Amino acid sequence: MPSATDPTTFLARLEATIAARSAGDPASSYVASLHAKGHGKMAQKVGEEATEVVIAALTGSREALVGEAADLVFHLLVLLGASDVSLDDVVAELERREGLSGTAEKASRPKDVRPQERGA
Repeated sequence: MPSATDPTTFLARLEATIAARSAGDPASSYVASLHAKGHGKMAQKVGEEATEVVIAALTGSREALVGEAADLVFHLLVLLGASDVSLDDVVAELERREGLSGTAEKASRPKDVRPQERGA
């Protein structure tokens, strides 16, 4: 059953809760414990949760996918907040891309220069 809460309002509230807890006691706050472990651990958790989303999607279990997607969104918000990136920043980028085809948007991105191409 869908939530009666507006998703945008809820995500903004969750973002604020994460920000408030980030400086808390790592012994009593999961968010604070992630912050204490640093960006590397936060990024690792996002990667782990993304992998679990993929696995859940491939198993065909809607319930598992919903749960893993929630974990991914939560951990992404933790990492974004620690990186001084807000949901507003992400939404602004999505709005910038709105109406572009995925192919055209990807083609507009700067090309990566790989170390071997730089002579490294």
